Amino acid sequence: MKKYIAEFIGTMWLVFGGCGAAVLAAAYPALGIGFIGVAFAFGLTVLTGVYAFGHISGGHFNPAVSFGLWVGGRFSGKDLIPYIIAQILGGILGATILYLIATGKPGFELGGFATNGYGANSPGGYSLLACLICEITMTFMFVMIILGATHKNAPKGFAGIAIGLGLTLIHLVSIPVTNTSVNPARSIAPALFVGASATSQLWLFCIAPIIGATIAGLVYKCLAPNKE
Repeated sequence: MKKYIAEFIGTMWLVFGGCGAAVLAAAYPALGIGFIGVAFAFGLTVLTGVYAFGHISGGHFNPAVSFGLWVGGRFSGKDLIPYIIAQILGGILGATILYLIATGKPGFELGGFATNGYGANSPGGYSLLACLICEITMTFMFVMIILGATHKNAPKGFAGIAIGLGLTLIHLVSIPVTNTSVNPARSIAPALFVGASATSQLWLFCIAPIIGATIAGLVYKCLAPNKE
């Protein structure tokens, strides 16, 4: 149960910290952090979360990561579903806290609420195919970074830094395309507050990260077959 609580809190922190930066701070008058700041916010939530909870649960905070680690032989299948449930519920709590804070400002408009999307819902108007390829590729590399940084032969103590900076780089590239998901829990949580315009496109941000993570798990298993 401690592992599941750690995943719940860690995913809450990721969604609140990353999406919170986008909703509350990205375009703040005169001091807005922009999408570069949002990219670093997502990276920092994972970096800090890994060091806070990694020794308890492994610090996944992402159903795609859990799935990829399972495919790669680095995570037990018996914990897969409980982890995913904890991550989704944690993400929803993070989005709820963000909603309660954001709506405390007079005149606040929900807008996209940091949701992910393709076509008309893509920040840059990118097509469904472009967004699908982007999410698969970015999740593939994210899980590859995680598998490599946490391998038994990797330098000890630096995994959180590599993973956090990896997620930052992913956001720097893909925010204009999909607003960056690579994490079904991160996509589901804010979409529940926006409604049909966001939830109708959730399928892509659930399926594409799982595909990318699966490919990463299989590839890394071939590159470095020795466990953990």
